[in-house]
Amino acid sequence: MHMAVDEALLESVIAGERRPTMRVWRWIDRALVIGSHQSVRNEVDLANAERHGFAVTRRMSGGGTMLCEPDRTITYSMYLPESIVSEVSFRKSYALLDAWAVRAFNELGVPASYREINDIISPRGKIAGAAQARRRGFVLHHTTIAHTMDVSLVRRLIRLGREPLSERGARSADKDVSPLSWFTDLDCAAVTAHLERFFAGSFRTRVAALAADEVADARRLVETKYATPGWIDRLP
Repeated sequence: MHMAVDEALLESVIAGERRPTMRVWRWIDRALVIGSHQSVRNEVDLANAERHGFAVTRRMSGGGTMLCEPDRTITYSMYLPESIVSEVSFRKSYALLDAWAVRAFNELGVPASYREINDIISPRGKIAGAAQARRRGFVLHHTTIAHTMDVSLVRRLIRLGREPLSERGARSADKDVSPLSWFTDLDCAAVTAHLERFFAGSFRTRVAALAADEVADARRLVETKYATPGWIDRLP
């Protein structure tokens, strides 16, 4: 459903039915979210994923596989006109759109910085990873943040450094992870609230709910795309 909401909200912004939007979202199930151009067989250890209760889903943007858990992972999505990043390169656009989050983490005392092309990092490893999809002059930018994580799960669930099983698909980069909980005593909900306050204080914003037609569009996309084997397994 979250993958579908991203597409539905991007389409709303493209159509002029919604102003540029930032959505902060939470997880209610364990998930391994693969990029649009990845092969499930190459990326996911399916036996371990089933053993640990992780569903596999595919997003519309590129990038590598992300490990997400309830009350341990924070994700935000931004739906914006591409003109906002038109003065920087594609590579630099990631850092530009995540700069506010780096400042928000720094305000908490987290030693966060940015590493091209798409990582928020600490001196001990990766805190968050971003991905983008661009469509008809607009951009979806979303960033997944590890608040708390058993970092040993990453290599058990994601086939980092293992021999490929398919010749197709982009591979996830092999990087160490350093969750926010290593640097702050605030729980996941408190960090999320801090991010929301920081964003609202940095930009001119107003709170808005999902419209009924956006929810309906997302549910249709779940049924016709995001929950279907044809989408999830579209790269062998």
